[in-house]
Amino acid sequence: MSEREYDVVIIGAGPVGENIADRTAQAGLTTVVVESELVGGECSYWACMPSKGLLRAGAALRAARDVDGARASVTGGVDVAGALRRRDRIVHDWHDDGQVAWLTATGIDLVRGHGRLTGPKRVEVTAMDGTVTTLVARHAVAVSTGSAPLLPDVPGLADVDPWTSREATSAEDIPASLAIIGGGVVAAEMATAYAGFGTRVTLIVRRSLLPNMEPFAADLVAESLRSSGVEVRTGVETTDATNTDTGVRLTLDDGSTVEAERVLVAIGRTPRTGDLGLDTVGLEPGAWLEVDDTLRVTGTDWLYAVGDVNRRALLTHQGKYQARAAGDVIAARAAGGAVDDAPWGAHVATADHRAVPQVTFTEPEIASVGLTEAAARKAGLRIRVLDYDLSWLAGATTHSDDYRGQARAIVDEDRNVLVGATFAGPDVAELLHSATIAVVGEVPLDRLWHAVPSYPTLSEVWLRFLEAFGRPTPSA
Repeated sequence: MSEREYDVVIIGAGPVGENIADRTAQAGLTTVVVESELVGGECSYWACMPSKGLLRAGAALRAARDVDGARASVTGGVDVAGALRRRDRIVHDWHDDGQVAWLTATGIDLVRGHGRLTGPKRVEVTAMDGTVTTLVARHAVAVSTGSAPLLPDVPGLADVDPWTSREATSAEDIPASLAIIGGGVVAAEMATAYAGFGTRVTLIVRRSLLPNMEPFAADLVAESLRSSGVEVRTGVETTDATNTDTGVRLTLDDGSTVEAERVLVAIGRTPRTGDLGLDTVGLEPGAWLEVDDTLRVTGTDWLYAVGDVNRRALLTHQGKYQARAAGDVIAARAAGGAVDDAPWGAHVATADHRAVPQVTFTEPEIASVGLTEAAARKAGLRIRVLDYDLSWLAGATTHSDDYRGQARAIVDEDRNVLVGATFAGPDVAELLHSATIAVVGEVPLDRLWHAVPSYPTLSEVWLRFLEAFGRPTPSA
């Protein structure tokens, strides 16, 4: 057994861990990251990147079919083998050489193996060959181990070898039929991707599809899925699973059954904290880690939990945002200063409360930030809802022959600022950052009149929102 001492020890070398390490290393702190799998983490190899790679071929074909002049050149469907090859290139064939090279160039050490806390500021790492290394942190330990797919306690489900998001995004063989249990983002995106591959997809949704989004957006996605051949069954729950000669049979609580070659479970996530030694520092193994806005774990002065593992916002970009905040705070505290001494002042995580942006890469795309109408009313805000049909925009007319989309803005009438926005339609993801800036920056509506959208683009929806609202009282 060997022992090494660093200023900062980070467990988990995904995008979150890498960003913490980058900030602390830039601040001059000796930093080491511990990783049991691939440097780059879930997002790079089994989630964000491969899933979007799988979705792109179908999206490009649909876009071509929507434009006269391009439509005639589309003579077939998705080349599945080509889509899988492109996915493999995106994930670098599941090799992390490039990510490791970045760590080395940045002066960050890497220890491969499973890391466990053994006490305050102490992490024991067991490598694949059984070698044990103890890492001691002078200032902080950061847990960025992320989350894992949650499997429901359904009789027989474990015996049918269900896919999770990992298997769905890394599959080498595309099944002829796929049953998807779940109605969230992963379920909707994988239903879109596999339907594009020609798979017969059945979506089994316990309540409603995409329940945390504006209903109009979820309805557009459900309509599109059905038009692409997906059977969307809402209000039903799986009660039993059994193997058959050709795959899997699922029994639902309404007495019906669904048969498919494969079953994908996408009902949510659980924290990867079960075997981290949390009990050695007075915390509950397997639990989400509660943190303050500096990402420090409640009840400690040295332990940080960043990204999915703290359950504040289970999105890669939000985890990276938290990581930058945490790294700056760790560096400021290590230097003996206050949080306000961090490079950008009081850089604590506050944009993962009510200003979280998210894109769902279904057909159509859904891009949202901040509060939905329901969430704003629940929060007690006095709001005005602005709805606009995106097909009325000149930019939509030039985009495709039959553009279908909808947009909604939520305005806090007491402050004349935007608190939420949702866009549903082809290529609306590129509208999202402008909305995010408006929400996070609390830009008064009378100032937004001077942010002139270019013509003819989808961005002209901003002008339509302002026209619908009318000129507000000028801000102070």
